[in-house]
Amino acid sequence: MTVREAQDGPLFANRRLQRKLPLEAIQVVLEELRKQGNLEWLDKNKSSFLIMWKRPEEWGKLIYQWVLKNGLTNSVFTLYELTSGDDTENEEFHGLDESMLLRALQALQQEHKAEIITLDDGRGVKFF
Repeated sequence: MTVREAQDGPLFANRRLQRKLPLEAIQVVLEELRKQGNLEWLDKNKSSFLIMWKRPEEWGKLIYQWVLKNGLTNSVFTLYELTSGDDTENEEFHGLDESMLLRALQALQQEHKAEIITLDDGRGVKFF
């Protein structure tokens, strides 16, 4: 999303009152979200951004809790199985965007709880 799009959206604009938050104020709000880890600037000009409901580390923690709860350490999964498989249907991370999933798995990899691997049909992950 861009800052200009955000300014025209319902969060920062009230069409009924015909008022919207100035760009400078929106930048302050977005920068606070960045400091908390829930926003990432996509360009150097800070004109477009990605808002994250949960930080990658939080998604990784949820995924790893599922792995432990189901006794799946030392198991290998495709990315598809984690986000679209029947086994994860009732999990909060089911349907998670692949780029966010990769970030979550990278966070787990840094903690030595998982390793992202290349499989014949794409990427996968092994949990420790």
